[in-house]
Amino acid sequence: MAVRACGLIIYRRLQSAPSLKVTDGIEYLLLQTSYGTHHWTPSKGDVCHVDPGEDDLQTAFWEMQEETGLQASQLTLIEGYKKELHYPVRGKLKAVIYWLAEMKDCNTEIKLSKEHQAFQWMKLEDACKFAEYEDMQAMLKEVHQSIIS
Repeated sequence: MAVRACGLIIYRRLQSAPSLKVTDGIEYLLLQTSYGTHHWTPSKGDVCHVDPGEDDLQTAFWEMQEETGLQASQLTLIEGYKKELHYPVRGKLKAVIYWLAEMKDCNTEIKLSKEHQAFQWMKLEDACKFAEYEDMQAMLKEVHQSIIS
């Protein structure tokens, strides 16, 4: 049986000078784990965190709140975006379902839990470098295209 996790790709639009292109003001929130290889990832549960009676989206918001200190009310969920990634972790298949959400206030403070040692808001190019995995990079690029279209 696959391990399931749920998460949110969170982005913000910076308030910038009118001369900047729309794409220049979009940043993605990535968190650096406190364990293992200290990889960078969007907010998500690390193991099977879908509790009984809870749906996947509720789980994603719960994980986001636990990991970043953000409340669901501080985000706008982008309707119609849902992506599932599959990859092996410690000999088991892991399925992670992601939704897309925009910060309502780009200056909202992030408060990390012990699960992560750092966070960064990054433009697409840097987010793809930090994310390392090809499927995550492809998902970030896909998200970016849907935001700017």
